[in-house]
Amino acid sequence: MTVRDILHFPDRRLYQLAKPVAVVDARIRQLVADMAETMYSAPGIGLAATQVDVHERVIVIDVSEERNELRVFINPQILERSSDSKVFEEGCLSVPGFYAEVERPDRVRVEALDEHGQAFTIDADGLLSVCIQHEIDHLNGRVFVEYLSRLKQTRLRARLAKAERVED
Repeated sequence: MTVRDILHFPDRRLYQLAKPVAVVDARIRQLVADMAETMYSAPGIGLAATQVDVHERVIVIDVSEERNELRVFINPQILERSSDSKVFEEGCLSVPGFYAEVERPDRVRVEALDEHGQAFTIDADGLLSVCIQHEIDHLNGRVFVEYLSRLKQTRLRARLAKAERVED
């Protein structure tokens, strides 16, 4: 397993649309293992392949307290969204140190393949639902900061630009 570099907002590659995985093979299983290692070491609770500059529809998630319940979603599709929504504070490994409240549907039904290529459907709510939606957004070339007001996005960009100047 390899810890991969995570792209940081506003890197243009984060906006690239991920392509469906044609075959779940050893290459994809290695990608899943690397992504899990990267997510756990970051540390985070979810990671999309887009964030490690692989533009295929793969996400890994672990919202368990013990960090021992890895979930793999290959070619995930949201089949249903609840009409009721909730606001959660979200963060992102591609936007380190920044958190903001985002409103999303409270529950989703998702269909995907696991790391063995087996199809499954899951009904998710709460944090798992938020995480799934957040990571699927990445696969669709969308970063959670796009849910924020223009003013908050501008402030975030200014803060990131300033931090980058300080690092140089």
